[in-house]
Amino acid sequence: MRAHYRDAGLDESDLAPDPFAQFARWFAQVRAAGLHEPNAMICSTADEDGRPSSRTVLLKKYDERGFVFFTNYGSRKGRELDANPRVSLLFPWHGIARQVIVSGTAERTGRDETAAYFRTRPHGSQLGAWASEQSSRVASREELDGMFARLAERYPEGEDVPAPAQWGGYRVRPETVEFWQGRENRLHDRLRYSRRRTDGDGWCIERLCP
Repeated sequence: MRAHYRDAGLDESDLAPDPFAQFARWFAQVRAAGLHEPNAMICSTADEDGRPSSRTVLLKKYDERGFVFFTNYGSRKGRELDANPRVSLLFPWHGIARQVIVSGTAERTGRDETAAYFRTRPHGSQLGAWASEQSSRVASREELDGMFARLAERYPEGEDVPAPAQWGGYRVRPETVEFWQGRENRLHDRLRYSRRRTDGDGWCIERLCP
């Protein structure tokens, strides 16, 4: 099974001066292309012994401070990030032969930021955050549905649902951001932004072999 990439390439002269502006350009283009859930990203973490795990999460915010997603802090990824904050994010935009790979460290968002986002979630998703002790064992689907039903009685539609204490955001502060563009003959374009070691604020750009 082979895909033949023939998209236009990515040149250094095409890049924005920082990875956040470049990400904004590509994110707008992938949305315009109509790809399903362009904010879906593969989040890879590792525990204190280096054992990796991956799952798909949704990007909810990004700016010059980093990339934000929300989860249960007691989930496997939450426990691993508390023990080892290094994380990788991968945006697999296969439909337009592009990928973005973010490597950096994660830190929890403040409770005010978490509560502000939680209020924007649909009512059912708010209840789901309470009902699910993410990554923990549950006896049956019926038990999970029963917990949700009891919460729905306690917090009917239109009722304010507080953000659970065990639920919140992580902001991934990137150290490197790679933009990958598929090309013919597997000679893909890979351009990577890396934080300058001198000041930590500026970025250098380097081309990688495919």
